Amino acid sequence: MINLTGKVAIITGGSRGIGAASAVLFAKTGADVVITYTKNKKSAEKVVEKVRKEGRTCIAIKADVSKQKNAIRVVKETIKQFGRIDILVNNAGIWTYGKIGEMSEKVWKETMAVNLDGMFFMTNAVVPYMKKQRSGKIINISSTAGQRGEAEHSHYAASKGGMISFTKSIATELGPFNINVNSVAPGWVDTDLNNEVFADRDYKEQERKKIPLQRIPTADDIAGPIVFLASELARHITGEILNVNGGSVLVG
Repeated sequence: MINLTGKVAIITGGSRGIGAASAVLFAKTGADVVITYTKNKKSAEKVVEKVRKEGRTCIAIKADVSKQKNAIRVVKETIKQFGRIDILVNNAGIWTYGKIGEMSEKVWKETMAVNLDGMFFMTNAVVPYMKKQRSGKIINISSTAGQRGEAEHSHYAASKGGMISFTKSIATELGPFNINVNSVAPGWVDTDLNNEVFADRDYKEQERKKIPLQRIPTADDIAGPIVFLASELARHITGEILNVNGGSVLVG
C-alpha cells in the first residue's frame, strides 16, 4: 500500500541500526536512498548492497553532519545525483552515560553536537529544496527520554527534548509549504547502540519484562513507523511525536 517510487530519502547515521533498517525498507517501497556514516565504511557498503538488491539506487556519504559544511555537502551531493529530496530522516545520534555533578563539558557538548546540531544543519540545508518542490517529509528520531527524562543521561534527554520541541516548532512553520515534520520516539531498541548495556543478560531480561508487549523491539520495528510517516498515508499528520515503545512509556 505504501508506494514511494520516485522519491529520494536521506537518512543520517544510515550504516547501522534503525538507519540501516529504514534504508532497506524505504528501498522496498520504491525510494532511492542516501545514507551518511562517520566511521564504518564496510557497514555502509552492506546497506548500499541491500538497497540495490531491492532494485533501487543508494549512495553512502562519509560525513559528520554535526558540522554544517558536511550537512550542506550531503544535501548538494544528493541534489546532484537525484535532482530532488523528498524525505529526510534525522537519525544520527549517540547515547552515553553522564552523572550530573560529574559530567564533563566534552561529553555534554558532544551529545548536543551530534543529536541536536546535526539535525538542525541537515534540516536547514534540506528545507529550501523542499519548499521549492512544495512537498517534503522530515522525520526526527527522538526518544522517550526526551519526554520523561532519564537519570544519568540528562544530556541525552535534554538533546532529545530539544529535538521534540524543534519538531513541533518547524511543523507549524513548514505546514503551509506542504512539508510534514514528525518524530518517532523509541524506547529500548535491540541495536548495537545498546550492545554494552544489553551485555548484561539479566538486565536485558529485566527491561524486557517491563514492556507490556513483552519484547524489546528490533530496528525493523522502528523503521516501519518511520516509513509510514514518510508516506501519503500520513499526509495529515504533522508535529506529532509517535512513541514506539511497546507501551512501556505512555506519554503521547
